Amino acid sequence: MRPARALIDLQALRHNYQLARELSGAKALAVIKADAYGHGAVRCAQALQAEADGFAVACIEEALALREAGIRAPILLLEGFFEASELALIVQHDLWCVVHSLWQLDAIEKASLSKQITVWLKLDSGMHRVGLHPKDYPSAYQRLQATGKVARIVLMSHFARADELDSNASNDQVAVFQAARQGLSAEISLRNSPAVLGWPQIPSDWVRPGIMLYGSTPFEVPQAEAQRLQPVMTLESKVISVRELPAGEPVGYGARFISQRPTRVGVVAMGYADGYPRLAPTGTPVMVAGKRSQLIGRVSMDMLCIDLTDVPEAGLGSPVELWGKNVLASDVAIQAGTIPYQIFCNLRRVPLVYSGD
Repeated sequence: MRPARALIDLQALRHNYQLARELSGAKALAVIKADAYGHGAVRCAQALQAEADGFAVACIEEALALREAGIRAPILLLEGFFEASELALIVQHDLWCVVHSLWQLDAIEKASLSKQITVWLKLDSGMHRVGLHPKDYPSAYQRLQATGKVARIVLMSHFARADELDSNASNDQVAVFQAARQGLSAEISLRNSPAVLGWPQIPSDWVRPGIMLYGSTPFEVPQAEAQRLQPVMTLESKVISVRELPAGEPVGYGARFISQRPTRVGVVAMGYADGYPRLAPTGTPVMVAGKRSQLIGRVSMDMLCIDLTDVPEAGLGSPVELWGKNVLASDVAIQAGTIPYQIFCNLRRVPLVYSGD
């Protein structure tokens, strides 16, 4: 059996959720959209359901999969509904719903609902992606209240640059939000992962930990609270072949690596079809036989090569950690010119193996 697999540490997941609660002093929706960022939404929700205040997903399909698996906690649809017809399912399955556009508000006003729903009313405070314009926000709140179809409203917005610790953009967005919500009585939700970790002064009755839940930092620079996170996923495989090459020999497609000395090359059963980033260059860190080494040459669909020259004890069958507790996913992402969010979400084909239930 092919040795590539992703180990998912559910105890680390719970630790990171508890850290989000500790740092924020608030209720926390565990963001498990996109199959829990590649970690398996159902198993992650099951691991957290005893303590989580609720979950957040992108769309109703993701929410229904959780309900079918027996998850009864609140589930927020972060993109709301895409068709008015989804409102019946939102009521049936007791889902919470973001309203970010006036057409959604119109649909709620026109809908015949068998019971009241919970709405998270989203303001565009500067992200300029989705969210109501500040001038429309107070009236949208009043219209929702007037429908008689809404049991509860939470006021929310989303930060565009909270991962930039030297930027004042998040404080500017808070100012826009506070001005728009003046006179509106409701709980608020502003802080995502970087805001939970790096912006303690920002108010939030509800926080929405996403990437931090999976133990990866959202920052490109060291940050004290992020150091307390525990990586949840360890992507691992084994050396399946060893080559002894003299100096001057190419390795892999396109001869992107030429040996500068006699080199032991280990071939690992892992490639971009598994989700390992194709653009990871020579020098990207790996762990082999418990020692740090590096990727060499271009990543292939099913295989990649690593340098075994300075790890003489490594050979055929040696374990390789591509990212995890020793090689941080954020370090691999930086080398590949991307972010840990993407490399987690791109994971596919490899089986997920869980521990810490």
